Amino acid sequence: MTLTGKMLIGQQSLSGNREAIRAINPATDTALEPAYAGGSAEHVDHACALAWAAFDGYRETTLETRATFLESIATHIEALGDELIERAVEETGLPQARIQGERGRTCGQLRTFARTVRAGEWLDVRVDSAQPQRQPMPRPDLRQRHIALGPVAVFGASNFPLAFSVAGGDTASALAAGCPVVVKAHGAHPGTSELVGRAVARAVKDCGLPEGVFSLLYGSGQEVGIALVTDPRIKAVGFTGSRSGGIALTKAAQARPEPIPVYAEMSSINPVYLFPAALEARAEALAQGFVASLTQGAGQFCTNPGLVIAVKGAALDRFISEASTHLPACAAQTMLTPGIYKAYDAGVSALSQYAQVAATGQAAQGPNQGRAHLFVTEAKAFLTHEQLQAEVFGSASLVVVCSDAAEVREVSEHLDGQLTATLHLDEADLTNARSLLPVLERKAGRLLVNGWPTGVEVCDAMVHGGPFPATSDPRSTSVGTAAIHRFLRPVCYQDFPDGLLPEALQHGNPLSLRRLLDGQREA
Repeated sequence: MTLTGKMLIGQQSLSGNREAIRAINPATDTALEPAYAGGSAEHVDHACALAWAAFDGYRETTLETRATFLESIATHIEALGDELIERAVEETGLPQARIQGERGRTCGQLRTFARTVRAGEWLDVRVDSAQPQRQPMPRPDLRQRHIALGPVAVFGASNFPLAFSVAGGDTASALAAGCPVVVKAHGAHPGTSELVGRAVARAVKDCGLPEGVFSLLYGSGQEVGIALVTDPRIKAVGFTGSRSGGIALTKAAQARPEPIPVYAEMSSINPVYLFPAALEARAEALAQGFVASLTQGAGQFCTNPGLVIAVKGAALDRFISEASTHLPACAAQTMLTPGIYKAYDAGVSALSQYAQVAATGQAAQGPNQGRAHLFVTEAKAFLTHEQLQAEVFGSASLVVVCSDAAEVREVSEHLDGQLTATLHLDEADLTNARSLLPVLERKAGRLLVNGWPTGVEVCDAMVHGGPFPATSDPRSTSVGTAAIHRFLRPVCYQDFPDGLLPEALQHGNPLSLRRLLDGQREA
């Protein structure tokens, strides 16, 4: 497929009229063709008008039609073959195997949501039958289902060019809910975005859906993003990116005459707790696992272990020593963009002002290569300097040395909201861990034992979210089938004749859904 440098608004390919975006190959620091001219507020208006026109029809498609559509998107993405992999590698500097795995995850997400749609449990059908003889007041017939919120704006992420971008988790869950989607592509990988966007557009056409179900826009500044978030036809926003970007979008959404939810994943340092017995038993093995997790993918994961918390002693010294032995063997890795590399370099410099450098990885051998760093500080310094809680997006981590379990708890209470918290423990650590658990439940969306936080399984039970600033709304997840609930709202139908009820609520239960009927869950 020849890349065109054009936006996709419904089934039309249109050229922008604002400053152009060009992807940069971060491994060579060279610009890639073609240029992608940015869209304007007028392009946003066009896309939103189509999305709004498509909304009522799309949200009432049959469960089978919508599930087939999601599967069709996955099939069309796979049909792109090596062209998609090669372009994504060029635009991100990520290895081929990583992109191939991410393509599998993206298509897996779409097919998982297809299964979810078919099952229909997300409709959460509740029926309270009429009780006309009830005293002192009769009860009407009440029936509830969930419907789609409306068109959703999705902002592509820098670090996942497939799984958190054009057809990634936010788009998949919004489409599954019955919401048309308008995507603003990330400027770092516009060619990858065009390829995937065209795959989605082909699926829309193949399934005979309204063209406004999907559009793809580009924009080099704030015009497109702010116009999207403030357009009255957009009813929710999905965003993965920086804390400043997420806060800006949230403020814009809340300042609307009709405020809307923004589901922004923003900032997390993902504390790892090394409990005494586990540390004593396997300090060296823990250090090796930690370094592997820290340096995976140049540390460019939102779940990267950026903080290690433990009580001082010989076992912790062994951990730091072992990690400091392995880190210098780790090669510097190409980061996603020149801008991300510069931000990482600045973050490392900032940490250096408040913490001691314990070890570094190998020096850079090419442009935009991040060198791994391990820092150490005392708990009192961590509690004093807020800068030590700042996320450094890359292979940098800070060990916080505590005097005792009480100080571990104090440090934990001081933490911002997190995506994850990891506990490395043995049987003898269970009492200490149990006492800390309520704090960690308040602080993080996913708690792990004896693992590493990098790697997020796409499944029914996954939670990828957490209290601010990990996300803007801690009540939701952006990964897993529960993500569909972000883009739904309940509607109650009182005393409706059967012929006027939506299929999901009709008396004969034609969709064979598991309903909550008069307080009892049907088999």
